[in-house]
This record gives sequence, structure tokens and C-alpha cells, in this order.
Amino acid sequence: MKHSSLFSRRDFIRQSAVAVAGLPLAAKPAGRVRAAERAPATDIGSRRELFVDDFLIEKLAGKAALRLHHPEPRDIALVHDAPWEGSGSGYHSVFQDGQLYRMYYKAWHLDVRPPGKVNTGSHPLFCCYAESDDGVRWRKPELGLHEFNGSKNNNIVMVPGPAGSAVADPGHPAVFKDENPDAPAEARYKAIIRSAKPHGLLAFKSPDGLRWTPMADGPVITKGAFDSQNLAFWDPVRREYRAYWRIFTAGVADGTTWKPAGVRAIRTATSKDFVNWGPHADLSYVDSPPEHLYTNQIKPYHRAPHIFIGFPTRYIERGWSDSMRALPELEHREWRAKASLRYGTAITEGLLMTSRDGVKFKRWNEAFLRPGIERPGTWHYGHQYIAWHLVETKSALEGAPNELSLYAGESYWTGTSSELRRYTLRLDGFVSVNAPMSGGEMVTKPLTFTGSKFTINFATSAAGDVRIEIQDASGAPLPGYALDDCPPIFGDAVDRAVTWKNGGDVGALAGKPVRLRFVLKDADLFALRFV
Repeated sequence: MKHSSLFSRRDFIRQSAVAVAGLPLAAKPAGRVRAAERAPATDIGSRRELFVDDFLIEKLAGKAALRLHHPEPRDIALVHDAPWEGSGSGYHSVFQDGQLYRMYYKAWHLDVRPPGKVNTGSHPLFCCYAESDDGVRWRKPELGLHEFNGSKNNNIVMVPGPAGSAVADPGHPAVFKDENPDAPAEARYKAIIRSAKPHGLLAFKSPDGLRWTPMADGPVITKGAFDSQNLAFWDPVRREYRAYWRIFTAGVADGTTWKPAGVRAIRTATSKDFVNWGPHADLSYVDSPPEHLYTNQIKPYHRAPHIFIGFPTRYIERGWSDSMRALPELEHREWRAKASLRYGTAITEGLLMTSRDGVKFKRWNEAFLRPGIERPGTWHYGHQYIAWHLVETKSALEGAPNELSLYAGESYWTGTSSELRRYTLRLDGFVSVNAPMSGGEMVTKPLTFTGSKFTINFATSAAGDVRIEIQDASGAPLPGYALDDCPPIFGDAVDRAVTWKNGGDVGALAGKPVRLRFVLKDADLFALRFV
């Protein structure tokens, strides 16, 4: 059978795999694989698989590479300008609850005055609540639950105070709806709150997301620093609760992974009941240098819940320089720096990291959410802390598919309020296998699947395209599914069914080890799925 390609068969076989984004791929021939080299097939069933790591990738050739994408800024979603909020508000938790979007956050004020005074005690730290019908326009309902300055006309849901034998600090909240089918009605919503005394993390429950009670007499996790947004959630794939929290650790390096030394880092544990937590493990990373990670923002991705996606905050202390002095709001920056150098000269931004076991992560070393164009309220410590977590929202473009909305803070420190800006990203649009017009190819590791239809999330230019070949485990094209049998696929869709000359039914191949070969020109491949 004739084998058509951007490369000759011989050239493609000779092509070494490239190391992409720090992920070294085995340099094996891209054509047939000798029997002794055949790896066992990975069963992906009907899962959606994203290219946020090299889990499925066997070979990249030509100019194909993994490409990190970035959220697009939209309007301000919420301004924290109420008297019980302020310029230090942050640590947002965002999730969709049926037709309603819910948000919880720290309400705090930082009063910065010359010549270098920072007052953090104008009011206690609260946990506040907002909601939305579309994830775009948010409102602060008057809940009537807690008093502030003689009135209960506010959106406060938690205040400092006793929680069993502990004292709760609601300024470090992480709130979620528990999708565990066995969770009782009175604990349908759960939260992790820092304990001011004794040191640790407290477990809270609620029947409605508004009225909260502790689940234990004291902290349920006690070993850690906790001076960040610490969180926990229900893992629907592994059917357990998982927590992530802030630590400082000495760590070790073994040449292939590292555990940070003397930096702000992350620890995890699992639980069956949200109260009793098992052995702890420190996160390790593939080919990433030790860096301060202020938050972690990890959660299963709702469209592929077997993949954990995190948006940690990278924290860098850069000190004074001409570039630092050229950044926005120099006078205010100087005031903060006189109180503490890092208040004025530290900078933060959002990163992307992913994992399939919850402990070892692929962290992209390039920024996922940069500080962006210089303007007031940006390029400072506290900027671009991404909310926990993303949600799916309607596109502003008529007839377009849904998109992902993320939220990140700005205008921290300054004025009387901080702000939360919404950003958008295409569904599954974190990372793609990308190739320019000159072309590239990707071949997967052997896999098995269930289903009869093959779909892809992809985008091309008007002149670009994608072609797909299904091979046997050794790399030989299967009859009817060779590259010559696949008409060029072009467009921009999140769920396009792939067809060959004889149609798109792949049911006869279900359960059999196959490889997928993609030939791309000016195209991005974000995800694939058999259904």
C-alpha cells in the first residue's frame, strides 16, 4: 500500500524524537517497531485524552512540538469594594453547582501609607460568598448571617471564632461541592479552613454552602506551613478525598525529578472520610527547577477527571533594579518595600501543571498567565493568583461552543479594593501538539479503546490541515485507515468526528492494540476521544 506523507518512509524512520518542553521522548524509529520493543498497550477506553504531558506520545517528528496556550483576558468579574472586603481580598474558590455558579473568597484589607506602613488589622479576615447565573456577571447576595459594624446586610459566610477546640481563620478558605454519592445531605458542601490555634487545617461541612459547622474537634491535618490557600476535594475516579497544602521542605534531587529545597512547596494526602488523612507525600516535578509555589489550585479536570490540573502561583523576589522601578505605581511600591522589601519587589504569575497520580507533576516552566501589559494594579506581589478552579461558560461568540473561564486577582494592595478578572480558554485548550505549515508528525504509544467513533479537538488555518492514520501495534497502517485514506481535516472544532474514505466507524478496532499517527500542517491538536 502506498504510504503518503510529508516525509518519505525512510526519512520518517530516521527522524529522532525531539525533547519537547522538557519532556525527553525515546528516540525510536517512527515507523514499524520491532516485536522486542513493543510496549504493552494503554487502555484509554472512552476517556478524553489531553496532550498536557507525553502520556500518549511515542514520537514527535518534523517541527511538531507541544505548545503551551494562554488564557485571554476579559472583563472584571468582581470588585471587592465592600467595607468588610478590601485590597487584600483573594484566595477564591469557584465552581458550578447545577445552574448556579458559586464563589467563596478571603475578605481582607491592606492599608498602605507613606513612608512605609502596612496596616492589616482594619477588620478581621472573613470568608465571603458571591454567585452568578452565567459565570460572567457576579453578585454579592445579602445573606443576613453575620454581623459587621452593626448590620447583617452583607455576604459574609464565615467569621473568625471557635471551631471545636480550635480557632478558625476563614481568611484561608477552600470550598467545594462534594460529588461523593455517599456524602450525607448535611455535608453536601465541604471546606478546608486554616486553624489559627492550634496550628493546622480544619474540616468544615454545610448542607447549603452558607451555614457551616466543623467536622472534627480540632485540626485534621497538622504537619505543614498552611500560610496559603490549602484545599481538598473529592476525586471521582479514585473515589477518595485528596488534600493539597503549603509546606517548606528541604527535599532531595535524584537527577530525573526534584523536590524543592528551602522553598514554598506542596504536600498531599488522601482520605476516605475527609477527617482521617493517610500518609503524606511531597509533590515532585518532571524537569522543573526549584521555585516558590505560593498556591497550588489542583483539581480533577471536569472533562477528563483522571487528569489533575493545577494553576500554582509562581512567586519571585527580584529586588530593586531599573526594570523594577519602571513597573507601575512606583511610589506605592516604594512604600510597601520600606515595610518589607518583598512587599514591593516580589512578583507573581500563574503556572500550569498536570498529573495522573496526584503526586508527580509535569509543570510547565513558562508562565501560563503572565502579568501582562503594564497598567495600574498589575506586576506586583498578589497579582495573577488564579482562582480554584476553572468553570465552563458560554462563549460570547454567537453559535460558538462553550469555553473555559478562569479568574485571577489584580489591584492587590492599592486603593480600597482588589479585583477579580475573568479569562477564557477553549475547551481542553491548555496544550496542543502543534506544527507549522512546513509540517510535523506525532505517533502515539500503543493503546486500546472502546467505542465506534473517533473525535478530535483541533484547530487549523484555512490552508492547514490534519490527517490521521491508524496503525497496528508495530506501526503498520491498517487497511482502510492509512494516511492516503484520510482526506485532509481542516477547521476549528472541539469535537470533530474523523472519517476515512470508507467512513468513520472504528468499532471493528475496539479492544485491539493500535497506534495513532497524526500529520499536521499549520494545526493544533488539543485532545482526542473514542466514543
